[in-house]
Amino acid sequence: MIYYYPTNPATWFRSRWRIRCGVLYAVRDLLLFVVIFGSLPLIFYRPHFGIIVWTWLSLMNPHRFTWGLAYDFPFAKVVGAVTLVAMLLSPQRKRLPLTRETILLLIFIAWMLLTTILALEQSEAWAQWDKVSKIQLIVLLTMMALTDRRKLELFIWMIVLSVGFYGVKGGLFTVVNGGVSHVLGPPSSFIEDNNHLGMALVMVIPLIRYLQLTQKRRWVRTCLTVAIILNCIATLGTQSRGAFIGIAVTLGFLALKSRRRLMLLTASVIVAPIALALMPESWHQRMSSIRDYRNDSSAMGRINAWGFAVNLATDRPLVGGGFETFSPRWFAVYAPDPTDVHDAHSIYFEVLGEHGFVGLMLFLSIWLLVWQGCSQLIRLARGYEDLTWAADLGRMCQVCLTAYASTGAFVGLAYFDLYYNIIALYVIAKLIVMERITLANEERIMEASPPRRRLSVATH
Repeated sequence: MIYYYPTNPATWFRSRWRIRCGVLYAVRDLLLFVVIFGSLPLIFYRPHFGIIVWTWLSLMNPHRFTWGLAYDFPFAKVVGAVTLVAMLLSPQRKRLPLTRETILLLIFIAWMLLTTILALEQSEAWAQWDKVSKIQLIVLLTMMALTDRRKLELFIWMIVLSVGFYGVKGGLFTVVNGGVSHVLGPPSSFIEDNNHLGMALVMVIPLIRYLQLTQKRRWVRTCLTVAIILNCIATLGTQSRGAFIGIAVTLGFLALKSRRRLMLLTASVIVAPIALALMPESWHQRMSSIRDYRNDSSAMGRINAWGFAVNLATDRPLVGGGFETFSPRWFAVYAPDPTDVHDAHSIYFEVLGEHGFVGLMLFLSIWLLVWQGCSQLIRLARGYEDLTWAADLGRMCQVCLTAYASTGAFVGLAYFDLYYNIIALYVIAKLIVMERITLANEERIMEASPPRRRLSVATH
């Protein structure tokens, strides 16, 4: 038998490497298909696992680590459809919590549907509505399916692992490369852009802190501490100016809202200078451009997009322009500079331009009600030792809301899954707390009530 080897050894090694990489890529695709389709029977039997798997797919986008059929396969649609069917067929109680926050969210969803019907860009608007409506449907199913603390914390763990993966990976990448390159998210996802990934990392840090507060195993708490540090470094590594402002605000508020404030403040004072020292001179120059925004074309482009949103909403104050209205066609009509076309780059101006002043009022009202509700959740949990976790979650949800509000001022992610997941976390936690308090009050009433007298029956 004759074996053929290339005369050039380098060519031979490259060919062998391509074969091994091809096998590895095929194994990744196959493994993802096995994991997701293997979970479908479990989802059908336990619908809340469908919420967990869908959250993993939507936030982490594991299919973007493949190179074959799995890369564009609609895994989320399959999991979402099976979850919906399982919820409909499940014998357990299925009821959407009709709190003031969920009612307002339903009104906001209905308003987005109305603005889509009246949108300026009909085909693009309906395509975006298809994405947004699916996210909102899963959020509503989440509030219905996660009915106890165990399911709720499994949901939080999945959020942390899905987004925190990029924080740990990006933090190590930034340390090794000295912060020269941007940290980016998975392609064709909500967090592909460095600005969008920066927002997600800032928002997930409070949830990592919540898990750290509730874990009993020391090694788990240590791993979560390392994850927080690496997520902070990765946020800097995105080189997003909006994320830099957001993490500065978030870490300060995190220290104020968390237990062991002095320890957190001390750690921040020690770690922050070290993290900033890791970043190259180009990073410092980019961050310093925040003060001199008039000479920065990117910053001026954002201001032009904000002016476009204001002008469009002024012309169509009730419904705005509908989804996907930030386009060259309408910039030529409403933008101060028609030639400088940009995305919204702000959750507030995005909602204002696409859904008008009414939509913006609904959007802001949801945020304010959830913030106020978290304060109420903290007060309700006070005095119950077994509800300390709920008070911690309420505080960390407020920090997440702060992160979203501050970073979102410069990032156009008004329909980001993670923000609406935070709303679901609060609603579910408050329901669990209310049930616990109601049960405690009933037990207290039973203990305080006098025992009934037994009637003696005379025997003859």
